[in-house]
Amino acid sequence: MSNGSRRLPLPDLIRGLALVNMIGYHALWDLVNLVSCPAWYSEGWAFWWQQGICHTFIFLSGFCWSLSRRPLRHGLTNLAWGGLITVVTLAVLPEQPIWWGVLCLLGASALLLMILEPLVSKLPAGAGLLVSGLLFLVTRWAALRCLGLAGVFTLPLPEGLYRNRFTAFLGFPPVGFVSSDYFPLVPWFFLFCAGYFLYRLGERRWAELPVMQCRIPGLNWLGRHSLVIYLLHQPVLYALIVLNPLLH
Repeated sequence: MSNGSRRLPLPDLIRGLALVNMIGYHALWDLVNLVSCPAWYSEGWAFWWQQGICHTFIFLSGFCWSLSRRPLRHGLTNLAWGGLITVVTLAVLPEQPIWWGVLCLLGASALLLMILEPLVSKLPAGAGLLVSGLLFLVTRWAALRCLGLAGVFTLPLPEGLYRNRFTAFLGFPPVGFVSSDYFPLVPWFFLFCAGYFLYRLGERRWAELPVMQCRIPGLNWLGRHSLVIYLLHQPVLYALIVLNPLLH
């Protein structure tokens, strides 16, 4: 996520904050599901906490796409790690596998935007941001077999869309599909694109804004090493919780 030889500190800072939130959320999830500590855990607020973290990562990744000098390598790397996570969870936690998790989404979105960029770059940035945001909202619950805006309209989708794991990757999971971390292209690619269009609104002028130079050293460090921390944090948390005699 560099702009020539310069790196924008604010995206790293926001990513670092999201990582701290993610680690806290997963530590809580592990305690609840591994050692049964339910008293201070509520599915309602926990869901929106988790969604806020994911929205931040995906939108920020779209914003930073134009800053990357190697989007192809980054996309393929994320896809490879996402595939490895699927293989590991199928072997270790077959009852809670991860199909099409957030790393697969980020990798696929980066590659798909590479293909579409000659077309979408011709759109006015403001219009692209508006359309992407609306498409995200309208398709937000496509996995539940409908399109629409809450309280405005609902449009059922054909059952024929929901066939197999490939349609699940697109955003249309079949009956019985299970994934403990599920981020399909629909609707999340539209959120990724919203970040891309927000960056285009400012183009290279973003680097001139004082707010973009905001730094909190520890958080910026986390943001610069987000992939490694993402891959390692759950095994570390799992070991700390499972092997801690005070929690059993």
